[in-house]
Amino acid sequence: MRLTVRGLRKVFADDPRPALEMLRRGATKAEVLRTLNVNVGVAEASFDIRAGEIFVIMGLSGSGKSTIVRLLNRLIEPSEGEIRLDGRDLTRLSYGELVEVLRRDMSMVFQSFALLPNRTALENAVFGLEVAGVAGGQRRKAAMAALERVGLGAYADRYPDELSGGMQQRVGLARALAKNPTIMLMDEAFSALDPLIRTDMQDELLRLQREDSRTIVFISHDAEEAMRLADRIAVMEDGRIAQIGTPAEILRAPADDYVRAFFRGVDSTRVLRARDLARPPTPADAMGDGEGTRFRYRTDAAGHFRGVLAGDCSSALFGLEPVAADTPLHALFGRVAAAPCPLPVVEADGRFVGVISRAALLAALDRGEGAGRGEVRHG
Repeated sequence: MRLTVRGLRKVFADDPRPALEMLRRGATKAEVLRTLNVNVGVAEASFDIRAGEIFVIMGLSGSGKSTIVRLLNRLIEPSEGEIRLDGRDLTRLSYGELVEVLRRDMSMVFQSFALLPNRTALENAVFGLEVAGVAGGQRRKAAMAALERVGLGAYADRYPDELSGGMQQRVGLARALAKNPTIMLMDEAFSALDPLIRTDMQDELLRLQREDSRTIVFISHDAEEAMRLADRIAVMEDGRIAQIGTPAEILRAPADDYVRAFFRGVDSTRVLRARDLARPPTPADAMGDGEGTRFRYRTDAAGHFRGVLAGDCSSALFGLEPVAADTPLHALFGRVAAAPCPLPVVEADGRFVGVISRAALLAALDRGEGAGRGEVRHG
């Protein structure tokens, strides 16, 4: 794991010890506020973030999501808990040691763009490298390359007030990328943008992630955004994590009514992919359309799909094209309905994932059904 967080808490008080003791005994954020008149930012959080994944932390206002991202780089000091980066506990580092880690590994993108109005796009993109002490020629070259990557090379000499909101956020993203960080922290980075521009920025982030595969911690209150971007999602409620799971796990098996309500309006057919429904073939699948024809799914020794055997044939392959594992559900209905047997699903390398039957596809549309509850943690 790239980042490991255990027992993380934040109490906003000169003396956090009474509140921490209440939290350890299981008190809620509201109970601490009522008893001690002390605000709890994070009541308890424990989670792991894998190298190269987009890990989205989401929740309502006041749930603790933005506090957590600021705890990860110690913009806010934790009251209790561990934050380990590659096994090294960041909470125990000296100021100098922490600065070195942040310079080398972490960049942050804020919701407010946080651009300096008297600096051009290029000068803003250079700023983080200046603070890190990178030499002038080297930092200008890195900043310009970052602007090119986000499509703003031609706007390097423009000032923030000459750029649209989406372009300003791209400058903020370029400033973070210029450091070439291994971890990016993004605090509601797109929430101030208009819907169409926000979608463009989401596309841009996914494109950059395909190229670089950084570890990204993304804070959001928008369920659609979280489902679109995330490899995994942590849902927060009142300072605690209610559920951690992939978008498919959370949609198909929400941990409680709070999580279910949060994602009620999400169109699952555009979030779930073929691999989310694929299961190993069963005897019932082998019967196909129920008209007496038996089907068998053939793979080689390495697990790559080779075709479907129909009837009593031992070698003749039935002409049924497999489905790519990343195909969204909404694109599967016609093919599943027309196929004489459950559709085979394969990854890009040809590896056989499983099959999708008509029954499985229909069951996926029912939010109350489905296998695979995500990892659930209660305070």
